[in-house]
Amino acid sequence: MGINDERDIAANLQIGPTDRGFVRIFVSTEDGAEIPMDFDPDEAEEIAEEIRAAAEAARGAGGRKGKPRKR
Repeated sequence: MGINDERDIAANLQIGPTDRGFVRIFVSTEDGAEIPMDFDPDEAEEIAEEIRAAAEAARGAGGRKGKPRKR
């Protein structure tokens, strides 16, 4: 499976701090799969930068129709 392969899977995403000083990304699916991923704060910031860069690239690729959201 690649980044451009579409799937018909619903999942919930939660992101927040843990009581041990990590940032947790928690993915759960309707069929009961749960994926907790813990990152130290520096790693979490790197991931956030990658998400921002991907969002900017997606805007440039014309993948989104309509008006951009206001911040």
